[in-house]
Amino acid sequence: MAITSHDVARLAGVSQPTVSRALRDDPRVSAATREKVRRAAAALNYVPSEAGRTLSTRSTRRVGVIVTDLTNPFYPHVVAPLHDELQHLGYRMMLITERSDEAVAEESLLDQSLDGVVLATATTESRLPAQLDRRGIPYVFLNRDTGGHGEYASVVDNEGGGRLVAEVLVGLGHRRIAGVFGAANTTTGRERELGFRLALAEAGIGLQEDRVARGAFEYRTGYEALPFLLEAAQAPTAVFCGNDVVAIGVLNAALAAGLRVPEDLSVIGFDDLPMAAWEVFRLTTVRHDLTELSRQAARLLVRRIGGEADPAGERLVLPTEFVPRATHARPS
Repeated sequence: MAITSHDVARLAGVSQPTVSRALRDDPRVSAATREKVRRAAAALNYVPSEAGRTLSTRSTRRVGVIVTDLTNPFYPHVVAPLHDELQHLGYRMMLITERSDEAVAEESLLDQSLDGVVLATATTESRLPAQLDRRGIPYVFLNRDTGGHGEYASVVDNEGGGRLVAEVLVGLGHRRIAGVFGAANTTTGRERELGFRLALAEAGIGLQEDRVARGAFEYRTGYEALPFLLEAAQAPTAVFCGNDVVAIGVLNAALAAGLRVPEDLSVIGFDDLPMAAWEVFRLTTVRHDLTELSRQAARLLVRRIGGEADPAGERLVLPTEFVPRATHARPS
């Protein structure tokens, strides 16, 4: 006869529902009881049936995470802590990678095999959130959202971070300032640019169009943007980049153009990825807590799944701070 959870319950001296909860790491079960149940299950060579668990609880304890740009070094640094936090909360993470939200196969998300979804690379044009809403599948945005009301999101104070950069550059005496911003259909791109522009305007400095470039948050965007910016009537003495990866592209383009950083050109990024601190870059940037960004997204999603989140939506915003390193200075 096949060993069942009732057999485990009898050996462990607990109820059958307690066995089910203990084996899925339900935090309501004490650590001592979970260990007792695991020992009983191991002694009986019991393997819980995922199908049976799903039927009895109508919960798969699985969460899908959609990332459409896994080549970007930013995402591995948020996916890892997201996985760890979800595991701690008793959920398994399924990573779904496609080139765009629209390419995500509907059956991979909407067939009721997932309890919830984390949207890590949404754009302001994404239709996937509406599909999830129609199916009643809880989801949260991570890092960027669609800019709508009533959303559930774990994000960064992008506008505040953009302001910080502008204030530092103006304080150093820069007046010929350029920006290589993220795509216009991303809230991270829009908000960082907005904060930067507003702070410059308050200082009486305009951001001329021949000193502005936009593109994907990738190395190529920065590398290809700098030659265009240098063609301006007066070349910029400082460039604010949409993220660290773009900034590294600008740094390499500056090297190729024979410019010295920071003597001829100050370059500032955003995110403070671990690689930004490498000696080869020592990139001045804007920091936020990448790990907490992911952890609070996981906790928010689990609260949504459990019906404990605010029905009006929750937008959790992490603060930013300026991190001075070796790529900014006063204009020469």
